[in-house]
Amino acid sequence: MFWPMLAIALGFAGLAVLGVLAVKVFVEAQRLAGQVAATTQRINRAAEDLERAATTLADTGEALR
Repeated sequence: MFWPMLAIALGFAGLAVLGVLAVKVFVEAQRLAGQVAATTQRINRAAEDLERAATTLADTGEALR
């Protein structure tokens, strides 16, 4: 009777460990998604700044002609 109870206890402990690891993975995936969103916004802002600068430079170049 001891071995079946030990097997059940170890199985439960294994499932508990897997559950904790799954929660950790979920939290880190959420954190990564937030960082990706923030980085995407920064890239978009930089692209808009670059576009504005290029437009200004093109206007300045045409004014020199």
